[in-house]
Amino acid sequence: METYDVVVIGGGPAGATAANDLALKNHRVLLLDRGGRIKPCGGAIPPVTMTEFDLPDSVLVARIRSACMFSPANKKVDMPIDGGYVGMVDREHFDEWLRNRAASNGAERRKGSYLRLDRDAEGRAIVVYKDEDGAEVQVGARSLIGADGARSAVARQNVPGADKIPYVAAYHEIIRKPAANSAEYHGERCDVYYQGKLSPDFYAWVFPHGDTVSVGVGSAVKGFSLKGAVAELRKDSGLDASETLRCEGAPIPLYPMKCWDNGKDLVLAGDAAGVVAPASGEGIFYAMTGGRLAGEAVAEFLHSGKPAALRLARKRFMKAHGKVFWVLGIMQRFWYTNDKRRERFVSLCRDKDIQELTWQSYMYKKLVRTRPLAHVRIFFKDMGHLLGLSRV
Repeated sequence: METYDVVVIGGGPAGATAANDLALKNHRVLLLDRGGRIKPCGGAIPPVTMTEFDLPDSVLVARIRSACMFSPANKKVDMPIDGGYVGMVDREHFDEWLRNRAASNGAERRKGSYLRLDRDAEGRAIVVYKDEDGAEVQVGARSLIGADGARSAVARQNVPGADKIPYVAAYHEIIRKPAANSAEYHGERCDVYYQGKLSPDFYAWVFPHGDTVSVGVGSAVKGFSLKGAVAELRKDSGLDASETLRCEGAPIPLYPMKCWDNGKDLVLAGDAAGVVAPASGEGIFYAMTGGRLAGEAVAEFLHSGKPAALRLARKRFMKAHGKVFWVLGIMQRFWYTNDKRRERFVSLCRDKDIQELTWQSYMYKKLVRTRPLAHVRIFFKDMGHLLGLSRV
């Protein structure tokens, strides 16, 4: 039986990043991905992703220069990006590029579906998966990274609490872009709809992808028709006549798990660890960051043999991004509750201080500390809106 230093289960942005980093460190890496699946995703990545993960411009299918927020009363707030952009990727091609890069740097790629994790007489890990022909295959692993997405089988089998993470259900349709920009569509603008009819607890979106467009919605409300909401959104935005190229749906975790490792030889990354930003649903940058940190933790574990090293992945992630996740979680729980609050939230986005700090925090993934007076002004404006003292 073949034995690897690391078996990475799942080839999305988290798994492919971890596999690439570990292969570059000369570890023997197996990247196991079931293939044939594309996650529903708006595809937005901040510019810092390009530099931190050494991505070429060719992975981008569009550069977004502004966003337009739509309130329940259909009031619009434009949020131009001053001196920056939001990069857009198509997950069908972006994820494959990441997997190919890992392979080119020494990781071994295999297609297969993870089944379970067994142990030999000495307690060493044996990964059991089903290959493309349906046969069961076993490989040995000194360590493992579970990056097999939301509702991860690896996590549910091996990490306590993985079956209790709340989820938002996401659905989108990739359509061919219209022949020309319309009143409700622009090729360099992301449209975000905070309307209860389209999502009672999250939001809907229209994101340009170059020659295609992602039109989607998310909600955790059982029985809410995601497909019906997307159909209504396409009609309202003048995109109902565009050709539908593919449809995809999947759960998106709402909160990071409290534990990411099994205390032995396995650590989680990406959606499997729950690292999707509340309120925004942004996941690609955080998945790649989580994959990198999981790879670093595994490398330290392989060097020291101490399982405690695996806990470093979550510790380092939460130190860097936990405060942002906490703030966004509060925003989602308050502002997305009903249309009255959504109306005030969109109105709040009209403020220039908020727009500037929002884009700076998004593009560079840090809470901006350079303008303390702007934060003070925003605090009092927020309180005015929360208490209903500000006009919409």
